[in-house]
Amino acid sequence: MKCTLEVECTPLEARQFFGLPDVQPLQATIMAEVEKKMLAEMERFSPEGVLKSWLSMFSQSPEQMQQTFSKLMFTGLNRTKA
Repeated sequence: MKCTLEVECTPLEARQFFGLPDVQPLQATIMAEVEKKMLAEMERFSPEGVLKSWLSMFSQSPEQMQQTFSKLMFTGLNRTKA
């Protein structure tokens, strides 16, 4: 014997019927905190922020950095030609 029962209700009504706790306030609080942290991280990983963090690792003048990068690039090009 097969029996089919269809119930129309909202998720909130189903939770209340089965006696499950209402987690909407907790979810809203957690999502607001996640959003705040994500926005803070997005600012840190902006192109300008990444460039500043990379450049801060080098205590050289811009000219010295350019020479270093040029040497690295030409060394790599010479190796691929050989």
